[in-house]
Amino acid sequence: MRELERESASDTPACTRLAIVGRGRLGNALAAALSDSRYELLGPLGRGFDGHGADLVLLCVPDGEIAAAAAQISPGPLVGHCSGATGLQALTPHEAFSLHPLMTVTAHGAEFAGAGAAIAGTTARALAVADELARALGMRAVEVLERDRVAYHAAASIASNFLITLEAAAEQLASDAGVERALLVPLVRATVDNWAALGAERALTGPVARGDEQTVAAQRAAIAERAPDLVELFDVMVDRTRALARDREAQPA
Repeated sequence: MRELERESASDTPACTRLAIVGRGRLGNALAAALSDSRYELLGPLGRGFDGHGADLVLLCVPDGEIAAAAAQISPGPLVGHCSGATGLQALTPHEAFSLHPLMTVTAHGAEFAGAGAAIAGTTARALAVADELARALGMRAVEVLERDRVAYHAAASIASNFLITLEAAAEQLASDAGVERALLVPLVRATVDNWAALGAERALTGPVARGDEQTVAAQRAAIAERAPDLVELFDVMVDRTRALARDREAQPA
């Protein structure tokens, strides 16, 4: 994985007519974010678009439908997808690129500026096009090699999707104790800010990090009584947190 150096404006690829295919959350969010850019936007369009009139076609479709959508496009335009885990072979035989925003997108849209973007290209021109698209969105482009794509995407899923799963478990227990979700929000935000600033080991706090096994055992008993479906998750997270705490203790002061 390497971050690309910014090119001068004279080196920017002259591909300005951008067709976005896919009318889901990501397609709509990217179209909105690029509405004031230098690109002449087509779409979001349906998945049967054949590429006519476009210099670039960006497929914002589910991973399993990328190859079929790419096959509908006639030779000529560069074709890209927004999948984090899918390689560029799904876009064969087109000159291809990918741009995966390292950002969560909900029905309310997304703020791409300042976020990361994993990019790739089958040619130097295609890679430069992906970098330019990321730049137009205000994103920080990093090239991710084919062999690293699935591991990269797994990291993104853990950082975003699995965090929501953990917070859902916390919300479930808090609600049972009469505490509303809003009271957990400042704690979560401070924790994420500390992780971003300090790294995992130094940001870690709580009874597991302190070695307070009596409190950990009491927590487990309460979960077993009130939310037994969460015991297995709790045990796994305690084990991983103990390992993180050990790593911290092993580091020089």
